[in-house]
Amino acid sequence: MKLRNWAKTTVLAGAMTAIAGFAFAGGTLRYATVGEPPSLDQHVVTSDLATTIAHHIFEGLYTFDSTNSPVPLLASGEIVSEDGKTIVIALRDDVTFHNGQAMTSADVVASLNRWGKYGSRGGLLFGNVESVEASGPYEVTIRLSSPFGPWKNIMAFINGGPAIYPASVVEGAGKEPIAPENYIGTGPYKFEEWQANRHVELIRYDDYASPSGDADGYGGARVADFDTLEFIPVPDVGTRVAGLKAGDYDYAESIPGDLYADLEADSSVTTILNGGPIFGLVFMNSKDGPLKENFALRRAIQTAINKTPALQVAIGPKNLWRANGSFLPNGNVWYSESGTENFSKGDAAAARAMAKEAGYNGEPIKFMVSTNYPFHYDTAIVYTKQLAQAGFNIDLQVYDWATLIEKRAQPDQWDLFFTHHGFVPDPILISVMNDNYPGWWTTAEKAALKVRFTESSDPAERQAIWSEIQGLIYEQVPTMKTGDVYSYNIASPKLQGLGEATLIWPSFWNVSK
Repeated sequence: MKLRNWAKTTVLAGAMTAIAGFAFAGGTLRYATVGEPPSLDQHVVTSDLATTIAHHIFEGLYTFDSTNSPVPLLASGEIVSEDGKTIVIALRDDVTFHNGQAMTSADVVASLNRWGKYGSRGGLLFGNVESVEASGPYEVTIRLSSPFGPWKNIMAFINGGPAIYPASVVEGAGKEPIAPENYIGTGPYKFEEWQANRHVELIRYDDYASPSGDADGYGGARVADFDTLEFIPVPDVGTRVAGLKAGDYDYAESIPGDLYADLEADSSVTTILNGGPIFGLVFMNSKDGPLKENFALRRAIQTAINKTPALQVAIGPKNLWRANGSFLPNGNVWYSESGTENFSKGDAAAARAMAKEAGYNGEPIKFMVSTNYPFHYDTAIVYTKQLAQAGFNIDLQVYDWATLIEKRAQPDQWDLFFTHHGFVPDPILISVMNDNYPGWWTTAEKAALKVRFTESSDPAERQAIWSEIQGLIYEQVPTMKTGDVYSYNIASPKLQGLGEATLIWPSFWNVSK
């Protein structure tokens, strides 16, 4: 199967309204997981494994379409005041929970309040929330202390996000995960049972009220075709692969890259990329050392590096990486080419001249990396050789991950360090935007753009401001992106409707066999 742009894949787009009127095909989908989730309570758990299961059960007010733009799910729309401080959200009036109870604003308010107080990501929004009130049976009003443009993206991110539970479940709930008997949501599948070390089983919710519109990403029509979804812990990767080939499983997650070429060529297996790549980052020290406030020297380092050879060495198969300089991948609503001409120049002569002009005299530059993540270490080895060719004296310091984490908090211990970042729904959540994240990028130019970015609620304006911020990152170089890295899962060719890549987590509405 040849990879195409995952964002262009729309699962059964245009057909779901017609399909919804036909009989279900039924049967069971068996999914081999890497292990058991800690809980399915989306308010307080950020495990991807948990979300893969739970987003079939629980829904939020918003979700993402295929470009990662937020779209209504349990909401039907919203009105934002001119000053950006009041958000009135209209709710759908056709939704019921799995216990048969109608969903109303009382359930939404109780769920948002619990998430805001105890949720893993709730504080990101509720740090700006003054009140959440039911302003009608199917209307909720949120009042903010100051405008906060990312509010809808954060609410659309179900992982650690504001899933809507019945008020009777969440009004008495605290920070501890909700018990399985209270896994009551509004999704196309409902929780049936959890047998430890055997499976988590979901069954189709026959009274599910699907959102309207064509399926697009996680948005639009959702049809539960299977009678049952079984998520089965299979820790051994060989067993997951062999079991899928034998027909014991229909889908298996987290397959190593060294198996990719063989599996891609195997007609009994379909490979499916995870659409939200991780991306490496090399942070530069803005508090101490030779790189402090020396943007010209940072640009010289950036100019010396060719990212492609490192991706080839560290990752391997071409389908599993992209030498992409945008901080979000092509097809994502936040994709931007601003500054990316400087992403991977690999020009040693130019870098040497730039470093000399920046006042560099060959002093050691301490570069911390961990062997706990092989792609970190392998990439750093390639970069160190390229930087040496450009005249940089790189002191490569290799630590276990725990030690690196400890040392990166101490500005006098390092000049560069390697880490990686996972998918986030809004660029404000990328670690370089956090003034307190090691590296401590806090320039006046960043601060001004950050205020504009968080206070605007206009999507087009925010996208334009993000392009400015990305351009500033390439100019001041608080961090260097190393490229996109894709993990992948495998599926039976009998499954229909999966598309060629997941958006973030696999989903099995609009899927059949």
